[in-house]
Amino acid sequence: MHAVDSAARPADALPGGDVRRVLTGAPVRRVVARTWPGCSAVLLVVGVWQLVHLLGLSPVLPAPAAVLRDLSDAWSAGALGPGLLHSLGRCLAGFAASAAVGVPLGLLLHRFGFIRGPLGPMLSAFQSLPAAVLVPIAVICLGTSQAAVYLVVLLGAVPSVATGVLTALDQVPPLLVRAGRAMGATGAAGVRHVLLPAALPGVVAALRQGWAFGWRALMTAELMASTPLPGLGQVLDAGRRSGRLSPVLAAALVILAVGVVVETGVFGPVQRRVLRARGLPAANERP
Repeated sequence: MHAVDSAARPADALPGGDVRRVLTGAPVRRVVARTWPGCSAVLLVVGVWQLVHLLGLSPVLPAPAAVLRDLSDAWSAGALGPGLLHSLGRCLAGFAASAAVGVPLGLLLHRFGFIRGPLGPMLSAFQSLPAAVLVPIAVICLGTSQAAVYLVVLLGAVPSVATGVLTALDQVPPLLVRAGRAMGATGAAGVRHVLLPAALPGVVAALRQGWAFGWRALMTAELMASTPLPGLGQVLDAGRRSGRLSPVLAAALVILAVGVVVETGVFGPVQRRVLRARGLPAANERP
């Protein structure tokens, strides 16, 4: 009787069927579909890297295993973990300040033409300025302190955020703004209930770009400012002073990994959610 019942039950109802459903369910397939392109790219890069090392095409390029070993040693020695936390804390604080300055600045530039005239081209030009140029300015003004590092992050991220927000606001259909005014949404109410919601996908993209600019500027500042404060830039500089490429690549991998995690784990889902709320497909969901 038990044998008949077991044979009659579907496979998903057998012991372990729930596990199989979870492992083959739609959420897992979506996660695999989103992560597989990135994972395959990483595997390809590592494979080419290992091949170049084995063929001896570069006498200074270490094997991937040696870089991972240095990464593990730096973590075990307590140099990597605190540096990572300090750098993330600085970048989060600098990014929050950049968003608090850049978003209202973009709104002001959109609203008042007499401000946009002189400041618009200046912000665009400032956005193309390398972070390495900002470090000496910050160090001369504030010394080798944490304030100098924050200033570099602000100068690197605020122009990007403000310019991106301005572009997003400029792309809001005028008919939508006029419809909001006809319904009484004028002044601050129009900005809050019409302009910003309509421009939200572009604002998210501006914040996304601002984070990338801020993170890059922070690494440049920590590397060049020679501050006694711990950070990934200090770990990178220590590897440079050792004269070995392996610890430098190990620190660079951590910096790259943070950028990928923030991009795919924070801004990517937020942007997809905003686009879906407006009936728009994300870039990786388009046919």
